[in-house]
Amino acid sequence: MTAMAQASEELRPSPVGFQVAQGTVTVHYLSPDIVRLSFVPKDGAPAPPTVVIDPALDSETSGGSDPSLRGAVRDGAWVVQRDGRVLLSIDLAALGRGEVQARHAATDPLYGIHGYGAFERADGGLQRNGKQVAKAGEQGNAGAPFVWSTAGYGLLADAEGASFDLDGGKLRVRGRQGQAIGDVYVFIGEPKAIFAALARVSGRSPLFPKWAMGFTNSQWGIDQRELLQLVDTYRENHIPIDNFTLDFDWKAWGADPYGEFRWNPDKFPGGSDGSLKTMLDAKGMHLTGIMKPRLHVDTAEGRYATEHGLWAAKSKAAPDYFSHQTVRDLDFDRPAARAWFFNDALKHSFDTGMAGWWNDEADTLDSDTQFLNMQRALYDGQRAYGNRRVWSINRNFYLGSQRYAYGLWSGDIATGFASMKAQRQRMLSAINAGAMQWGMDGGGFQKSSKQADPVTGGLTPENYARWIQFGAFTPIFRVHGELGIKRQPWIYGPVAEKAATAAIRLRYALLPYIYSYEYQRRATGVGLVRPLLFDWPDDARVREDVDAWMFGDYLLVSPVVEAGQASKDIYLPAGRWVDYASGKSHDGGQTIHYALDAKRWSDLPLFVREGAIVPMQAPEDYVGQHALRELEVDVFPADRRTSFPYYDDDGVTYGYEHGDYFLQTLAVQRTQQGVSFETAAPEGRFKPALAWYVVKMHGIAAAAVSSDGKPLGEAASEEALRARDGAGWARGTDRFGPVTWVRMQAGRVERIALTPVR
Repeated sequence: MTAMAQASEELRPSPVGFQVAQGTVTVHYLSPDIVRLSFVPKDGAPAPPTVVIDPALDSETSGGSDPSLRGAVRDGAWVVQRDGRVLLSIDLAALGRGEVQARHAATDPLYGIHGYGAFERADGGLQRNGKQVAKAGEQGNAGAPFVWSTAGYGLLADAEGASFDLDGGKLRVRGRQGQAIGDVYVFIGEPKAIFAALARVSGRSPLFPKWAMGFTNSQWGIDQRELLQLVDTYRENHIPIDNFTLDFDWKAWGADPYGEFRWNPDKFPGGSDGSLKTMLDAKGMHLTGIMKPRLHVDTAEGRYATEHGLWAAKSKAAPDYFSHQTVRDLDFDRPAARAWFFNDALKHSFDTGMAGWWNDEADTLDSDTQFLNMQRALYDGQRAYGNRRVWSINRNFYLGSQRYAYGLWSGDIATGFASMKAQRQRMLSAINAGAMQWGMDGGGFQKSSKQADPVTGGLTPENYARWIQFGAFTPIFRVHGELGIKRQPWIYGPVAEKAATAAIRLRYALLPYIYSYEYQRRATGVGLVRPLLFDWPDDARVREDVDAWMFGDYLLVSPVVEAGQASKDIYLPAGRWVDYASGKSHDGGQTIHYALDAKRWSDLPLFVREGAIVPMQAPEDYVGQHALRELEVDVFPADRRTSFPYYDDDGVTYGYEHGDYFLQTLAVQRTQQGVSFETAAPEGRFKPALAWYVVKMHGIAAAAVSSDGKPLGEAASEEALRARDGAGWARGTDRFGPVTWVRMQAGRVERIALTPVR
């Protein structure tokens, strides 16, 4: 059968080949929701996969097709339909010419392809149409040769760089600079299923260390004495923090030999001998340091790069803006450069305190892979060296980067409310392109003007407080500023400090919830933050909504991004929502008018979705300060059954890859008889310190509570319940209304039934 055949033939689960003028297009069903179209030229070999594709993909394919998914060849096109509806029609002959030409419904909303650079206007929204380019770009951009629709499909082109033409139901994809497109992958399903398929094909992200879920203070212009003073001030004020990130200051930048990889002995005298690490370990503080792609040419390391041909061809020797000595960029696409980069000098810096990597300025060579492969060098090097988890932030993103413990930050953004407001589009667009681990320079990097205050950079106390509240509900929570700028809460006055501290402490209270989404991101491809359109794909009102987003499955946040704002309108999607601050309930599918505190900035619009299960803990000064023996679980039952997979592990190593984790699914449902809460059999070999769940069942005043059909004893109050050495329950009220507390053992299979007061 030829591709030009007029008749329709249903495709079988096994591969089926179709002849085109230039060779053969083969259709493979990799799973019920993933199909790969591969072109092999006549008398030739298929193109090798690019960095976009997970090298381990072939060993994971399982075959089979979804009975509701049908493919057929009609008029020279492969037509995929689901449940009788045509989703995509892909021209087979065009694949033979090395490009993608497809048709879809003209009304389908399209997303993905790219984010926004730091200095690019971000008012183009979330949807994509017209001419679009998938590239890593410079300064905060994210790129992926991947377009998807809430109509139920996604398309991934195996290409390093690609241009897209999206025009009235026609979709065309061409490779960068005329390069032929390799394989094409089609994903079918709801948004979350599409991203699960993308993670399977492009690669799953490893877990960050648990401390990375906390707060990070970056600073340029610092030495060991000031660092220790700042850490002590954070601890004395009980403002939680886990990571201090150091700029140029930590390095012996420009010194020979290997100054780019080792401690500055003048600014950090306790760096190289490990004494600084010992002091910081005692305070629960981690250090991460900046890394650059360039080396000083006239040094031992520079001469090594010259002798071994490690320089990037596009990089020319030139004076460095900081050391004023001659430097040049390595070519991280070269395996030899990557293998050498995690060298003995850097290993020593890692051993003596550098727990993570802030990769900067690898986005200046018009390459989609330079940043990706720079972090790949650090990831592969650190993993080969030991079992401690890798953490990084990088200034751009290209799909495939996520395999290397890769976080994206939005570049050297400006200070001010307008800049902060635009970070919403940048974050959500990057996530739509697959960059799930996103962060920003909280407070803004650049000064508001040359005359701005040298300590704050012109950032107002209100802007600081609101930016911290925003940052607390992003995947990577950090602050930073240019040389000399301070971003500690107490710098901005007592009102801002109080508001910022409350937001940071709320972040730390939510750490059990947040860390569970580390597992979720790896397992499902969907991270902690996602646009509303992921959960409500059929709601046209959220197609361009950047004012609010989901923080996990059960929390909706809408930070304040306007100066002096006394109220804002917030759209709540379908469902029922509870204001976290006041306890007031709202029906979804409507816009509410929300009053704000314009004087003390004490509020953060946060809403809990009906059915929510939110594990929490008492805030700590740093992650792991105390063993977590009792977990708070806030539950808001719904008529439908909802669940939450609570996850934990050692937070440090890669033992989870070999079964060393704890995973227990918690589930709840409101019924005519009351409320049922269940814990499933735990999975994994890890044994956490956790002994008890204290389940806070909101909206029900129980008359009786039973465990697996046997009555539990009632305590006189919540305090009395927590004081007892065993299971039980109590009832009372809180800001959400009636509540029943149930204390139950963690790690066992149990069914709790709550019978309400009639």
